[in-house]
Amino acid sequence: MASRAQNVGGVHYYQQGDFAQATARFQRAIQSDPANPDGYYNMAALYARTAKVYGRPADQQQAEAFYHQALDRDPNHRDSYRGLAVLLAEQGRKDDAQKLLTGWVQRNPTSATAKVELARLYEESGEAPAARDMLIEALAIEPDNPRALTALGHLREDSGEREQAIANYSRSLVMNRNQPEVAQRLASLRTTTGGPTVTPPGGTRIVSNPSDPAAARVASLPPSPSPPPASSPSGSTSTGAGTGMNWTPARK
Repeated sequence: MASRAQNVGGVHYYQQGDFAQATARFQRAIQSDPANPDGYYNMAALYARTAKVYGRPADQQQAEAFYHQALDRDPNHRDSYRGLAVLLAEQGRKDDAQKLLTGWVQRNPTSATAKVELARLYEESGEAPAARDMLIEALAIEPDNPRALTALGHLREDSGEREQAIANYSRSLVMNRNQPEVAQRLASLRTTTGGPTVTPPGGTRIVSNPSDPAAARVASLPPSPSPPPASSPSGSTSTGAGTGMNWTPARK
């Protein structure tokens, strides 16, 4: 509980732009529970952010080290894979980013989550066919995975396959109604194809800022190139990276 409280406090300070206080809280979280990956992930996301804000390349090295420490404690920590892959790609190390996520997929062949993240990297690298294939593999494992469905719908919409995109978006919303951006895309497609429209659910907000490590976790997929921190579905407390083809934020 002490670690969780420190992470929650750190995320709050991070979102306020008080990086010194956020750092102190995340460090205390790690001291309180050294086995919990969230504190390390939050530190990584924070350093990734300050590297951009202050133009400090050394902070990128710190971020990379903390991402690896988070993965040492949880080899399937999705946000750390996502954050690290983005960090590597932004440094021009796209081969290393792809190797990182390909290794995750190979070690976990039945993980739809790993395949969705690799598909996301493919899509952001302009490799739409490879992204589509990976998403189809993910859906073969989890046919109702909303992130994979939304991502595949996005790719199909871009390629002009409107009816199939509508089917994917519709199924994704059945599995997770908390996707107002997806509902809006679906309504737009149905308007242009003459189908019934859908009203997006109220009281929700998707954080889709790829360059901010302290956003909020989501599950949609429009393309984007940088990670943020936010609250995860499992109730963890990290500044995390996203879903589908966009980012997620810090855990709290």
